[in-house]
Amino acid sequence: MIRQTTVLLLCIAQVALGQTKQKVTVTDLTRIRQVGAVDLSPDGKRAVYALTTIEPNPDQKDEYEYRTHLYLTNLQAGDSRALTRGSESARQAAWSPDGKSIAFSRTVKGKPQVFIMPLDGGEAWQLTNTPYGASGPLWSPDGKRIVYTATVSMAEMLTDSLLNPTKGGPVWSLEKPGFRNNDFVKPDKKTKPNPDGSLAEIRAYLAKDVDDKKAKVINRLNFQGESTTEPDPSFTHLFVVDVAEKATPKPLTRGFSATRAAVWLPNGQGLLAVSDRDSLKHPDREQDNAIVFIPADGSGTRRPVLSEAGKSYGSPAPSPDGKLLTYLVSPAEGITQSQIGLVSLNGATVSTPRLVTFDRAAGNMTWAELPRSGKKGSAGYTIYFTASANGGVPVYRLDPASLQVTQLTGFDQGTTSFDADGGQLVFSRTEISNPSELYKTDAQAKNAVKLTTHNDWVAQRQLSTPEKRTYKNSLGQTVDYWIMKPAVVEAGKTYPLLLNMHGGPTAMWGPGEASMWHEFQYMCAQGYGIVYANPRGSGGYGLNFQQANKKDWGTGPAEDVLAAATAAARETWVDTSRQVITGGSYAGYLTAWIVGHDNRFKAAFAQRGVYDLTTFLGEGNAWRLVPNYFEYPWMPGAQVLDANSPYTFVQNIKTPLLIKHGENDLRTGVIQSEMMYKSLKIMGKPVEYVRMPGATHELSRTGNVRQRIDRLLRIYEFFERYVGPGTTIK
Repeated sequence: MIRQTTVLLLCIAQVALGQTKQKVTVTDLTRIRQVGAVDLSPDGKRAVYALTTIEPNPDQKDEYEYRTHLYLTNLQAGDSRALTRGSESARQAAWSPDGKSIAFSRTVKGKPQVFIMPLDGGEAWQLTNTPYGASGPLWSPDGKRIVYTATVSMAEMLTDSLLNPTKGGPVWSLEKPGFRNNDFVKPDKKTKPNPDGSLAEIRAYLAKDVDDKKAKVINRLNFQGESTTEPDPSFTHLFVVDVAEKATPKPLTRGFSATRAAVWLPNGQGLLAVSDRDSLKHPDREQDNAIVFIPADGSGTRRPVLSEAGKSYGSPAPSPDGKLLTYLVSPAEGITQSQIGLVSLNGATVSTPRLVTFDRAAGNMTWAELPRSGKKGSAGYTIYFTASANGGVPVYRLDPASLQVTQLTGFDQGTTSFDADGGQLVFSRTEISNPSELYKTDAQAKNAVKLTTHNDWVAQRQLSTPEKRTYKNSLGQTVDYWIMKPAVVEAGKTYPLLLNMHGGPTAMWGPGEASMWHEFQYMCAQGYGIVYANPRGSGGYGLNFQQANKKDWGTGPAEDVLAAATAAARETWVDTSRQVITGGSYAGYLTAWIVGHDNRFKAAFAQRGVYDLTTFLGEGNAWRLVPNYFEYPWMPGAQVLDANSPYTFVQNIKTPLLIKHGENDLRTGVIQSEMMYKSLKIMGKPVEYVRMPGATHELSRTGNVRQRIDRLLRIYEFFERYVGPGTTIK
């Protein structure tokens, strides 16, 4: 009797606890804190990390702003403390080799600058004050210098005597009609602008119109940025500066080419970095990247370390003793996936590359020294890295001797940032139970300790847990998909089902993918079940799977996601007469494709999509997707573009459709959505169009917070018109 009473009381307590939990709300978006950019101290006893939050804007009612600040932990649970504060964000923290200071980047008067913060007391002080800004500080191995990057515009390059000693134009062609390949005509500043004067005066007049922003003259291929057209390229250069107040930076790179992904060699004599392979080509035309050696003496020279026509090299990472180099390599064009390479390193000379057999796209390669068991000294090195795979982002370990890869963490979690030394891993992780926290484990990723509590409020929310299923498609491939029930399911009741699809098309969703945590949980809280899948063409399942949608963006991927929807609709809690569909970017495309071929959905929401592939070639900055997956419009076989364009089937759309686009979205281009909307409106179809002023393609992830909330509410409100309670389904 006592035992039965105890069990009964325990059950009542559990029910009561469950009833105290609240549903996820739309404004919970503003409560999520994202942990990232983890950096271990040299002695492995501390770590600094970045924390991004959404804060109310004190100057604008109902508006929010993103802030990123740096936190320090002694790797004990609950001991994190903020190192930086205020309205200006701080990021890109890097430890000094002696562990006594950190360098970081903070915006000053619109430009990022490098600051130094002593950790034994005292305020952070500003190291750089350059007109081009300073980002990504890298300490030299002796701790006396810092290398940073700065972005310089074409106009600035033409007047900078350090970066461009001759003040002439680039060696590559400006591709301007009527000019010889290496000609560069710049009006003499002494020539007065005169529209009725000589040719020189007319050119001066036209140049002034450009300076006064009355005209944009475009001769380059990649003239579309994310939010505005960019007639001229810009160039990322490396600078080095002594760690001393009022020190003068010195350029390490020069000329009209960009340098990125730099890393010091352990001997301090120079850096490895990534640049365009052929500096004689226009940077918009050159698709091949090389890893180069850049001396630290400021000579401005660069020597190729890894370079091959038709290939793109990146992410150089030398071992702590400087004897080995790991990197990523992939074909420069096409539907590609990077591969890990490893070479012996002797200055700028390397051995024959060894390539790792690993059929996922690796990244974030980090060397760690292995301590000898019970003895002093080193037992060699290992390499940790992450890769999107099977719905998660696990941590892997690579043995540089055998090239064997070991998976350390599971597919149901996502590692968003990490650092490692010989005995431990410190990483930020996303999972269903918590969108972002910092953890510490041993070197095998076992015995995890949760260090932070930034999102513990989530424990008081009713969450829906995805259930994984698989489907064998017509190509014989296994497609992963997940079903999420509404947050609360009452016996005897049925609920609407939402098919939500990812973009890319090489993106990947799953329990370890961070960006959809809030959207999925919010829609489940509103009483919707969700099904999402990784159809053919998705990343995270190997190169063959990723290439399986070549010349087939519509029919094949639609088969995969609709099979998942069909399976989910068999769940007892699903009302099959109340199914809806949405997706963004490529999935905006797929939404429009599906409703042009299938009438099962009562409403659809197509977001920032591509609907006409020929138009997309000219309008979007992601235009290379067209030749990579299909053909150019002027080539034989170009009919594949129309055959794969949802716009070709616009007259078949019967499903009520809401179309959304950011007004400054140049990745896909707003004409795409305008064509769909106007055509459906002409035909009298049920369609609505929402434009987001100032928004880019990244609206749903990093855009204006109020617009992100608006987007979610519009998804819910539009669907409620057609599948909400009391709606008469026709």
